[in-house]
Amino acid sequence: MIRTAVATDVPVIHAMIRELAEYEKAAHEAVATEEQLHDALFGADPAVFGLIAEDVAADGTAGEPVGFALWFRNFSTWRGTHGIYLEDLYVRPEARGGGHGKALLLELARIAVERGYSRVEWSVLDWNRPSIDFYKSLGAVPMDEWTVYRLTDEALAAAGRR
Repeated sequence: MIRTAVATDVPVIHAMIRELAEYEKAAHEAVATEEQLHDALFGADPAVFGLIAEDVAADGTAGEPVGFALWFRNFSTWRGTHGIYLEDLYVRPEARGGGHGKALLLELARIAVERGYSRVEWSVLDWNRPSIDFYKSLGAVPMDEWTVYRLTDEALAAAGRR
């Protein structure tokens, strides 16, 4: 079951972000607070959107959250349309293989098609073979000729003062 995230999901999203950071061997980099996530998702000018994957209980009702996707709109100057940038997709280890990741990605694709967006993009660590194989099984293609660059911390501060 996939649904739109609501404000009361912030603590579980925050916890899963920490789990994802540990999986990606970068827990020390995950410094976002619940307050920051709440403001980004549900503040006066939300810039990020979320989906929650839940297990379905035996009686057919929603169960516990087992995964999430956080995304924001980007823009293609070449296509002249918005797209979706998937910042994070995570499914807890005990729920993997149950179709939650696929359901989250298919919901993002549905949103993109419904809104006339031209693409859904994301990054994946080059060592994460299970995810790469999964994405390829859905028809996603790697953008091998592109390299991601990032300014953060001291370098960002220095560039911002120039």
